[in-house]
Amino acid sequence: VIACDRDSEALTRADARLKDLNTNYALALSDYRNLDKVLADQKVEEIDGLILDLGLSSNQLDESNRGFSFKRDEPLYMTFASPEDKPLVTAGSIVNDWSEETLADIIYAYGDERYAKRIAKKVVEAREVKEIETTNELVEIIRAAVPAMYRRGKTHFATKTFQAIRMTVNDELGALSEGLKKGFDRLKKGGRMSIISFHSGEDRIIKNYFRERVKNKEAILINKKPITPTDEEILKNPRARSAKLRILEKII
Repeated sequence: VIACDRDSEALTRADARLKDLNTNYALALSDYRNLDKVLADQKVEEIDGLILDLGLSSNQLDESNRGFSFKRDEPLYMTFASPEDKPLVTAGSIVNDWSEETLADIIYAYGDERYAKRIAKKVVEAREVKEIETTNELVEIIRAAVPAMYRRGKTHFATKTFQAIRMTVNDELGALSEGLKKGFDRLKKGGRMSIISFHSGEDRIIKNYFRERVKNKEAILINKKPITPTDEEILKNPRARSAKLRILEKII
């Protein structure tokens, strides 16, 4: 088993779970978009299967202190990598430095947020007064930008904006496109790639990539429609509600 993650804390947890099992494994502090380099380091030419679990983990959301959640006041990082690595792009740099037009575009495209333009305008107005430094400050800016009825909705009014900024910070859709190609290239004949997504933009990229491989007669779909969680699973784990699993098998 070869596992990679950009978060060193995730690798530490994985190591604690795996170390007492009778299995060979290697952990790499890397993005799966660098799968070719990770496998080269392990001197592995082909793989039997690939599993990608996209997005962020519950640990990152609940415990990382990186600003992924709007439920606590934390610094605006939202990076999967450790802040000590000094990533070039953080949530703070996006909300304080990027243009109003670009902010509106990413909030709409990655968050499907209907009030993207209003939120971007309020962000720019707020940062002219002082730098936006914490999640609470950003939440209050979003609160001021959206209508009262939207603030009382079933989904928290900041959810979509936080998701959009996080996806931008980590270039999640770009990483997915690269990871799909590199993963399929390394699959053995008969090997499968299984991908769990939580966002419509992710699922669209996966669906189109799988369709292209099938069209080229390189692979077959194991499930023509995505596998989604049961009501029972959602009850136990509400964060699974938007999950979609697609599986592809290589045939050449």
